[in-house]
Amino acid sequence: MIAPVPNTTNKSAAQPTIRVGDERLIKVSESAAKKVGSLLQRQGRPNGVLRVAVIGGGCSGLQYKMDLQDQPANRDILVESGGIRVVVDPKSALYVTGSELDYIDALQDGGFKVKNPNAASSCSCGESFSA
Repeated sequence: MIAPVPNTTNKSAAQPTIRVGDERLIKVSESAAKKVGSLLQRQGRPNGVLRVAVIGGGCSGLQYKMDLQDQPANRDILVESGGIRVVVDPKSALYVTGSELDYIDALQDGGFKVKNPNAASSCSCGESFSA
């Protein structure tokens, strides 16, 4: 599921130490991959990554935070899914393992959706969850 990637560069260089995961951590649907790819292109980050994190907040206690970044950060877990690169920090990985990220193109209830098998409950708006 997660394998370390040795850092063979000079330790004084600012290269992050990352691990490589697979789709058992998080999987990206075809529609989500297309949307993320177009957003990365629009921002001029064709080699960028999508960061998926879990933070405290929302009605049910936890919520997802997604952000486009240039590269993985130190200690991130990198997953390639649907032709895009997704990074998850180790703490968030505990909550998102087995999840699928989807994108729904609709005026109502559209946007990115996370199907998370670890969510014990979610709020009525679907924006937060508890584990």
